[in-house]
Amino acid sequence: MSDSKLRAKALDYHEHPTPGKLEVNPSKALTTQGDLALAYSPGVAAACEAIAEDPATASRYTIRGNLVGVVTNGSAVLGLGNIGPLASKPVMEGKAVLFKKFAGIDVFDIEIDEDDPDRLVEVIAALEPTFGGINLEDIKAPECFEVERKLRERMNIPVFHDDQHGTAIIAAAAVLNALQIVDKPIGEVALVTSGAGAAGMACINLLVKLGLDAAKVTLTDREGVVYAGRPGLAADDPKSAYAQTTDARTLGDVMAGADVFLGVSVGGILTPEMVQAMAQRPIILALANPEPEIKPELARKARKDAIIATGRSDYPNQVNNVLCFPFLFRGALDVGATTVNEAMKLAAVRALAALARMEASDVTTAAYGGKSLKFGPDYLIPKPFDPRLGAHIAPAVAQAAMDSGVATRPLEDLEAYRERLTQMVFRSGLVMKPMFDAARADPRRVIFAEGEQPVILSAVQNIIDDGLAVPTLIGRPTVVKRRIQQLGLRIVPGVDFDLINPESDPRFRDYWQLYHQLMARRGVSPDAAKAIVRTRTAVIAALAVKRGEADALICGVVGTYHKKLRYIYDVLGVADGVSVPATLSAMSNDEHTLFITDTYVNDDPSAEELVDITFMAAQRVRDFGIVPRVALVSHSNFGNHADASATKMREAYRLIKARKPDFEVDGEMHADAALVPSIRDRVFPGSELTGAANLLVMPNQDAANIALQLGRIVGDAVTISPMLMGLAHPAHVLTPSATVRRVVNMTAVAVVDAQKAQRGQPPLI
Repeated sequence: MSDSKLRAKALDYHEHPTPGKLEVNPSKALTTQGDLALAYSPGVAAACEAIAEDPATASRYTIRGNLVGVVTNGSAVLGLGNIGPLASKPVMEGKAVLFKKFAGIDVFDIEIDEDDPDRLVEVIAALEPTFGGINLEDIKAPECFEVERKLRERMNIPVFHDDQHGTAIIAAAAVLNALQIVDKPIGEVALVTSGAGAAGMACINLLVKLGLDAAKVTLTDREGVVYAGRPGLAADDPKSAYAQTTDARTLGDVMAGADVFLGVSVGGILTPEMVQAMAQRPIILALANPEPEIKPELARKARKDAIIATGRSDYPNQVNNVLCFPFLFRGALDVGATTVNEAMKLAAVRALAALARMEASDVTTAAYGGKSLKFGPDYLIPKPFDPRLGAHIAPAVAQAAMDSGVATRPLEDLEAYRERLTQMVFRSGLVMKPMFDAARADPRRVIFAEGEQPVILSAVQNIIDDGLAVPTLIGRPTVVKRRIQQLGLRIVPGVDFDLINPESDPRFRDYWQLYHQLMARRGVSPDAAKAIVRTRTAVIAALAVKRGEADALICGVVGTYHKKLRYIYDVLGVADGVSVPATLSAMSNDEHTLFITDTYVNDDPSAEELVDITFMAAQRVRDFGIVPRVALVSHSNFGNHADASATKMREAYRLIKARKPDFEVDGEMHADAALVPSIRDRVFPGSELTGAANLLVMPNQDAANIALQLGRIVGDAVTISPMLMGLAHPAHVLTPSATVRRVVNMTAVAVVDAQKAQRGQPPLI
């Protein structure tokens, strides 16, 4: 995507449908006079008095224990420099969103118009009663060191400058794992930096605590090598601790024999010649953004034995602060830590490094398009959206806080805490992220049957911009071009997408003959086949997939669902081993991600059909990187009804367990028992489900569809629906209510389906 296109899209994203990326929502009911009396006067006095008597109870009666202040003065914003506090606000809102989405932490972003470090400290310190922790952001060096040091001395809550320590934690984990791969002890390696600002110094300091020999560290900054006696290098400058006695003055002078290069400076400063001069099996962290100190392809061309990390998502080993800060604060807040100390940072490093060395679960692998996540030169640190991050880093940080004596609310059961974090991971609108990542990594050909429709054309613009798929549209060229112009889109037929004209495509004869061959014994004559292929774009799309001219299809934004399904079912048929196709729908908000089946295809599936539907749905849930926990939902609750519907669900449970005894499923049960473990434990303490169910298998289409529509409206959920399962080739039928976002989401799902089909992955788990 060009810079101008990205800018326009970003501005539109920030403006619509409401300005900014944040809003404040109440967490308690305010629907009656009684609610109001509890929330405010007179009931609120009880909470105030309790906190006045014991300040520690603020974490029980207010949001403070889960509230972080993201604070900046806008003096060093991303790659934009000193743009001031007001212009920094979009970045701070973005940081707040990441806290919430990844770790469930609430944030107030605070932009302060103050450059004097002492006055900045006074303002921030005065905010301590409001927050459980402070995340300092985008404050320039060297002032950031002083501000953080003074705040940590004054405040009794965690203060963490993410630009320093977040980067340091991720980079240190990458270095530890890279050194393990190249079999070099950390105490024996020589390290050279380019950049000695906040992030660079924090990285070096943390690596020294992990065993790096300070005498083997050579710093370079914009003035060259940091050497002993350099003019202007003050004794209290943090860089002076690593000033070497040397005649070298430039980066090129000190790269010979270096084992590790750490770049936190500017793009292009490290040359291939410098890389060639490094020691055997060199480790290169080129973290400048958006242009790294050296592009990985150039570094690898210079040294094939190099291990390389960058700050960019389009290369392996992305050093991304989102791997750390949400989960470090999660652990610190949950034990009421009074600071973030060295023990907690080191615990985060080791947990992050250990996670990358663990065998990736099939769920995590599925979340990244089936790509191997095996520990090695191209997988030093976990992916930013690895669902295991929170459950590994936060408990490690919490344990370190407890062991080092800074936890005011120690956890009694660390394993229960870890399980709670695991269950929290996918309560987020980020549920589609693994699908998008997988689709972008290997785009496939997707054909859109209703290519003239504005919702499809607008979605295709997004799909092209995001690199999700290679589109083909079915539509009349004059209509498509006119509507693109009316919508103000940039896509061009024949350039950005292929176009099939249903009125005059040269393959028409081949298409209708294939359709006739498939349908001749079902009452379709040659003339009827010609008429159907000429007028039914869903049939054309299905035939294109059948013939191998497309990998997946999307249809259904106009017309009736079951008619469209019938057309593509006739052409594509069902997959081997599948008794019936079915649909799965997902609903996601900040509290839950919930999958429901079967919402659109089977009116009243039999117990045997429910077994196939359950296993297909579980496989699809795994594609999202989520471990399926399945509840067979009914009006009956563990045997308290004996009618046909309840009996069917009990039989489905028996058949599922007979086929796969270790599969996590239970039922029949009420929906509240499925979603609220405490209710389930009261009525059936021996349930096989752990935590809340995330896949609800409904007894019939009525129940499934009603639940979906209610969740969409009452639950304010983003829906990914309907995902069609069980056909012999990837295909999805949408509904006329489909939005642009839903079309884009379903396209990513279709691409992942096509990737799985090529790998020969069966639809049943």
